[in-house]
Amino acid sequence: MLSLFGTGIGRHIAIGRAVVLGNTERTISRHLLTNDQIDDEISRLHFAVNDARAGLIRLADNLPADAPPETRAFIDVHLLMLDDPVIATAPINTIREQKKNAEWALKLNADRLITFFEGIEDAYLRSKQNDVIQVVDRILLSLQQAPAEADNRLAHDLAGHIVVAADLTPADTVMLRHRHMAGFVTRFGGPISHTAILARSLRVPAVLGLHGTIDYIHNDDLLVIDAANNTVLVAPDETLLAEFRHRRDQAQARTLSLQSLQTKKAQTQDGRIVRLLANVELPEDLDVLPDAGADGIGLYRTEFLFMNAHQQPSESEQYNAYCQVLEHSPGPVAIRTLDLGADKQVDGGRSNSQNTVNPALGLRAIRLCLREPDLFKPQLRAIFRAAITGQATIMIPMLSSLSELDQALMIIDEVKDELSREGIPFKSDVPIGGMIEVPAAAIAADLFARKLDFLSIGTNDLIQYTLAIDRIDDEVNYLYNPLHPAVLRLIHQIIQAGATAGIPVSMCGEMAGDPDYTRLLLGLGLREFSMECSSLPEIKQRIRESDINAQQATIEEILAASAPSQLDQLVAQLNDGTSD
Repeated sequence: MLSLFGTGIGRHIAIGRAVVLGNTERTISRHLLTNDQIDDEISRLHFAVNDARAGLIRLADNLPADAPPETRAFIDVHLLMLDDPVIATAPINTIREQKKNAEWALKLNADRLITFFEGIEDAYLRSKQNDVIQVVDRILLSLQQAPAEADNRLAHDLAGHIVVAADLTPADTVMLRHRHMAGFVTRFGGPISHTAILARSLRVPAVLGLHGTIDYIHNDDLLVIDAANNTVLVAPDETLLAEFRHRRDQAQARTLSLQSLQTKKAQTQDGRIVRLLANVELPEDLDVLPDAGADGIGLYRTEFLFMNAHQQPSESEQYNAYCQVLEHSPGPVAIRTLDLGADKQVDGGRSNSQNTVNPALGLRAIRLCLREPDLFKPQLRAIFRAAITGQATIMIPMLSSLSELDQALMIIDEVKDELSREGIPFKSDVPIGGMIEVPAAAIAADLFARKLDFLSIGTNDLIQYTLAIDRIDDEVNYLYNPLHPAVLRLIHQIIQAGATAGIPVSMCGEMAGDPDYTRLLLGLGLREFSMECSSLPEIKQRIRESDINAQQATIEEILAASAPSQLDQLVAQLNDGTSD
């Protein structure tokens, strides 16, 4: 038996025989053209791009009726990328000017776009390089006269099978699920890719990022995916198989029981009411809010308006987008102001970008907005105007000093004065909150709490900055640990700061959507959780099973603990109920 380790998606178990798909890493032919070959090569590339577009449209038109609403949005993102100048125009120029063949020209320019995404500090946005790779691969399929390969591999019934591939597109994931695959394993990919998001939504067990170890898996090998423990077992013995079958059956029964929680309160055994909110990025995400039982939106990522535009979106465009979200939300919407790094230009972002030695420590988020008020003010104007239609709040990301907050508040006041002078209707009393995701802000959370209406803990960045690691860097991501004593103390300090100031504190990082940490966070005083919609039922159930009063002694032990093994044991006690 072999045990292979990667990044588990979800908490589910899958058992089945391996179906190994062909490696999606294409061998790229490279040769120089003669002058009389150039026009034909350009035509060849045009045909491949159009063929890729037709294939994506076919996938969109043939999605299963029960496919998650965001699936079409992911396909639309790929369609938009086909129109990006780096893919649609630049390779043609390379063919003409450098006389390189189509495959070579496409790959050269695509690598530029991938390098751009690699330079973005925000881990979620940086993971979008996977979309570029998938779009380019589809074009290469056509160039290599295999246009139907991506669709043909979905044609077989996969009941009882686990798909093994270099990578899967979001559409692949949905279609393979429709073919009843039990789970999937990939060479590449991370926890915040589109494919990972869909896998969580579909509750498909998966382990991503196996890299070279995936080569130990062969067709028809018996596999066990243990997503909760980031593990793939190859050829397990009968004893282990029996154990995992039992655990799988238990998990499936629990999933069915969660469907009845939609209309029930997120209330603990000792009567504490908890508010559960959703993280939203695309308009299509709004369709799943009612079924998920969300109380509102705790994080609306506005940067996608900028990323999917060839120029900065106008105030009117932003206004319409915010109105749509506010009108469809069942409760308040925390609209996060632009959270992009400025080391590179992102579509409608900065036009005068410069290379930055370390984007993680550079000009990004609120720093960028303060540097460029012409970028910041139209967004604020749009939010204040849209706030008439719903319960909007403004959330400022990446705060690290009070001077930044003071400058932001001053610009906010200027925007409100401008709207008043222009006679434009707007809501003036929109609550202003700040994201606490930098250790400096966490340590000084009490000072920020005095000037803000609410705080939101961004655990993804807070953990990365506190521990000085990049969670999607394979070389160091093993160090990413939400249970590190320093991280827990900072979270506790932020929550206490909010309580002292009498303002709410929410959490919108991945930690909020992980049921392993729900009781711990409740014990630390957290009463607002924001997460992907697919995680809401499980978190609600965990809340309803918890007794905060009964676990306080264990919480105190956790805060005092220093050894990782001790912390793991104490959190396990919370989750098992042995501390009650």
